Amino acid sequence: MNDRNMAAEIRSITDEILDDYQKGRDIDKTNVFNQPDQEVIFDITRKLLNIVFPGYYRERTYRSYNHDHRISVLIEDVAYNLRKQVAIVLDYGKQEESYEERQDRAAAIVVEFFHQIPKVRDYVNTDIRATFDGDPAAFNLDEIVLCYPGLLASTINRLAHELFLLQVPMIPRMMTEYAHSRTGIDIHPGATIGRYFCMDHGTGIVVGETSIIGEHVKIYQGVTIGALSTRGGQRLRGNKRHPTIEDDVTIYAGASVLGGETVIGRGSVVGANVFITKSISPGTRVGIKTQELVVSNREESKKPHVETVPNEDNTDDGWYYII
Repeated sequence: MNDRNMAAEIRSITDEILDDYQKGRDIDKTNVFNQPDQEVIFDITRKLLNIVFPGYYRERTYRSYNHDHRISVLIEDVAYNLRKQVAIVLDYGKQEESYEERQDRAAAIVVEFFHQIPKVRDYVNTDIRATFDGDPAAFNLDEIVLCYPGLLASTINRLAHELFLLQVPMIPRMMTEYAHSRTGIDIHPGATIGRYFCMDHGTGIVVGETSIIGEHVKIYQGVTIGALSTRGGQRLRGNKRHPTIEDDVTIYAGASVLGGETVIGRGSVVGANVFITKSISPGTRVGIKTQELVVSNREESKKPHVETVPNEDNTDDGWYYII
């Protein structure tokens, strides 16, 4: 195909796609300037991390010999751009508001959000300490901040949660999805999480919107704190769909804790790969009882050797088993 024919085909294809935009479907929305800018939100999130951790994340856009001036410029930059993005998403709610009213409301929201930064930093500091104290492989606190995906995800979530509480649409979710893409940890910004929160290894953790997590809670990779069923779809909006995890609970890898009425009592331990849909009393240890261990050595015999794990039903080892 020569260049002239190719150009004609491109014009034809363009007309075909433009006509497809006129069908009035959800996917046909074309007003890109009335949408929050994903890359701007990601940039805001990264700069907020600089504000939370002033001695760890470098901002290469600004150069200053004065630390206070550098932070001041950074805060002003984030506030300016965040206000613009918040004003855009506020249009999803009260569409009868004028442009000036949305700008004023966005400014008030951004100011209130920045007033919450010291509280967020206080919570994040407890997360750093809980992660370090709970991991003998950690060399120092700097390693926790710079290397641990769990802390990165929980920090971004705590920032996004404050915007969620201020009823900002979409932007909190974009922030936590940025964390999700970086860490493999999916925490909805609506989740309420107490102090001294630790996600060890982190990857694959899911925490739903209406989850409530207490203080000194530690969860491992692959844990789901989720809804028992979402078949009701939008009719379930606003209902408590996700569990409550009380203080001093540990949940090991691969466990699933589901349901809005499910409460994991204070001081409980949930073993690996457990599937829980009912409340657990305080101080309970829950695990799956292993009945058989199969060991096969092809060189010695084609017939597997079966060893029964010594854990008889009448043995009181302090665990509540799900069989």
